[in-house]
Formats: sequence, structure tokens, C-alpha cells
Amino acid sequence: MTIPHRSKAGGNRTIIYVDGFNLYYGALRKTPYRWLDLNILCKFLLPGNEIREIKYFTALVSGRPNDPGQPVRQQAYLRALQSLPNVSVYLGHFLTHKVWMPRADAPYRNVRVIKTEEKGSDVNLAAELLHDAHRNRFDVAAVVSNDSDLLAPIRIVKNELNKHIGVLNPHKRPSQVLHQCVDFIKPIRSGVLSAAQFPDELTDQTGTFFKPKSW
Repeated sequence: MTIPHRSKAGGNRTIIYVDGFNLYYGALRKTPYRWLDLNILCKFLLPGNEIREIKYFTALVSGRPNDPGQPVRQQAYLRALQSLPNVSVYLGHFLTHKVWMPRADAPYRNVRVIKTEEKGSDVNLAAELLHDAHRNRFDVAAVVSNDSDLLAPIRIVKNELNKHIGVLNPHKRPSQVLHQCVDFIKPIRSGVLSAAQFPDELTDQTGTFFKPKSW
């Protein structure tokens, strides 16, 4: 499916909506590409579009016994994103609680585990997408996610508000329900991720900071 650079109204003002966890777990986790410059990435993927803004949706993580440095790495990355003038960060939250769940190797025996659920990012993304469409802030929207829960707002933006909308898919296989209702879909492959990295050293208004060493 090809990517249209012009909407039905003839413009190509574009806003990108990034589901941070969907991007991370779909394309970045366990890769050397986590220090990702979203602005460069989106320019590579949509070279003919006038990218007005990139909205990044995530939640602040907590350290775990096996990975206490996770919050520090995330804060460094959010700081890198916020050094880009066209990127805005929107925060949801985590709910953590202890639950009993069956063991994989013994389904009739339960163990107590810590279950962490990220809340708010998909709702925040959908709200911003619809609000921007109603205010006519874009001609083209691109959603970086493979989450079929976003089907309803995507349909409204396309069918009711007559905007072009597509998916930049961080997963190997696209969601079929999203694939059937968007104007375009494009995979995010390792080659473009490799080419869209921040420099190891960055400077913002508060000083110099660096790419996390483990990345």
C-alpha cells in the first residue's frame, strides 16, 4: 500500500502519534537502536510530508530488582526527545499489584506474581488524535502502533472527518483490522532504525547528557 503525501483536501500537514511501549516492545527491545531520534525516523518514513509535530505517549517506569537502572535510562531518553522542538511527551501511569496466576509448566498450580499494567497511553493517544482532527490541525495523521484498540478513533478520523490516516508499524506483522481501515501502512525496519539514532552526546538547556552505556 503506497503512502499518500496529499490528503483529500490537498494538503500534507502531518502529525505523528507514537505509542511508546508498542514501539519499544515491537521494534526496539533487545536491539542497539533504542536511542531513537523520532524526528529523523519519521522523515525517513514519510519523506514527502510536512511533519508539524510528533506526540509521544508513554508512562514512567519503576526500577525492578533485576533492572534497577531502567528509570534512569528512560529519563535520559525522554530528555533526548524533549530536546527536539517538534516532539511533545504525554505521560500515562502504571498500576502494579500482586495476583495469583497459573504456572506455565503446571497450570493447576498457582503462583503469586507482580503484575504491572500500563494505563492511559492508548486513551491519551486516541484523545489527542481526535481532538487534533476536529480542530483541523493536520491533513495526514500517522500512528506508530500495531494496537487494534485504536481502530475506533482511526475510523472516525478517516470516515467521519475525512482525513488521511495511516500506520507506521513497529511489529513484524500488521494488525489486520488496522490494515483494512487505514489509507497507508509502512513497516519500521531495522535499517531505518539504525539510520535514525541520536548522537551519543546531547546538549539541552540544562547541560550535556549521554546515551545510556547499556544501550
